[in-house]
Amino acid sequence: MFPRPSTSVRLAVLLALTGSAAIQVRVHAQSADALIDKLVEKGILNVNEANQLREESDKEFTKAYAAKSGMPDWVTSLKINGDFRGRVEHFSADDSLFTSRTRFRYRARVGITATMVEDFEVGIRLTSADVSNGLGGNPISANSTLQNGATRKYAFFDAAYAKWNPLHNGTWNASLTIGKMDNQFMVSPMVLDADYQPEGAIAQVAYSFNDQHTIRAISAFYALNELNQISLPGVVSPSHDPSLIGGQMLWEAKWSKKLESTFGVGVFALGSKDNLDNAATLPNVNDGNTRNGAGQLVNNYNPIVASGAVVYKLDSFPMYDGVFPVKLAGEYMNNPGAATQNVGYNAGITLGKSGEKGKWEISYRYQSLGADAWYEEVVDDDNGAFYEKALGGSGFANAVGGFGYRGGTNVKGHLVVLRYSITDSLTFVFTYYLNSLIQASPAGSPSAAGHFMADLSWKF
Repeated sequence: MFPRPSTSVRLAVLLALTGSAAIQVRVHAQSADALIDKLVEKGILNVNEANQLREESDKEFTKAYAAKSGMPDWVTSLKINGDFRGRVEHFSADDSLFTSRTRFRYRARVGITATMVEDFEVGIRLTSADVSNGLGGNPISANSTLQNGATRKYAFFDAAYAKWNPLHNGTWNASLTIGKMDNQFMVSPMVLDADYQPEGAIAQVAYSFNDQHTIRAISAFYALNELNQISLPGVVSPSHDPSLIGGQMLWEAKWSKKLESTFGVGVFALGSKDNLDNAATLPNVNDGNTRNGAGQLVNNYNPIVASGAVVYKLDSFPMYDGVFPVKLAGEYMNNPGAATQNVGYNAGITLGKSGEKGKWEISYRYQSLGADAWYEEVVDDDNGAFYEKALGGSGFANAVGGFGYRGGTNVKGHLVVLRYSITDSLTFVFTYYLNSLIQASPAGSPSAAGHFMADLSWKF
């Protein structure tokens, strides 16, 4: 048994932690906690002493950080991060009306996150993006296309939020976030595109029964538009602003060092969907939903989404360094607000996990997303097929002549993704979609299309 530390030993540990904090601001919390945990594990500190040391360390760190950075004393840390991605992208289709094309794009993001006393966090992130229909940046893509004679490109707010995390004691965790933020629902791009940055408020509460089982509840209100006095007879009324609301329950389990699982069920809904006309007031990025001649949605959208994933970790695998994860995942969606084409589902497998130098992953999934299973403008825009004729009321005909490759709903097909981390910060990604329309437009026309992307992505 180790002897109880003297006051001088505890003081030396505190000074070491504080000195490290003053020099290495970004890694203070992780390194300090790791050292304290190790001292508890070795029996040098008991739990009460460890908690006291953490509190004293945090106070001294705050003073040292304020002195070094010039920030006010209520800001305890400031983190800068971002990424740059270069992409070559190619589209092809079976229909003779389609001309195969290649484009070059990039995505650049940089953000600042400030952690403050009283469990507050404020974050701001800027991103590149093309303008969508003259209304601002594309809501489901942060890519900028190399075009228009090397003109200056746009930058937009990708995130601007405040977060309050008042409860985080190891058993309970609760947070509230407002503003423009990263999506926090655990769903696939069949429900919300990976680049979708919602605006509104989201709350999370999690309870950990033990180290193996956690229950998490997520609820959100997202604003989709603010119409003010805009009124278009028969199309848009300013009396109700459209919105998206949702809730999800998740069960996260670690059955052993090798086996983990996550299961969830969620409900989503559009509010004031009659004002989502998709032509006069909103970007028109995707297609698929059934609309009337005025562009209004015919059906209601309140889908129920069930999802599950199981991960098993092999001790080793050829040409892979370390524990090798194998993940099986699936998702099912049903929208009772539509009578037909109201079901979506996907299933897939992922082998390995990239993110560290020399590690790789390969994944495959099959997906079918009915035309009216969910709102077209928030799902994956890369997952598309060829329309020989635009759907009625979509606004697409006026935009690009009525035919072309379009993402959204009403699409089924395959996705293959390969990732290889060249370094810890640099990853190469190969992505290939091979899809067709569930309901071709016009009926019987060829709709199969391929979408290839090759990326190099640096993070910092």
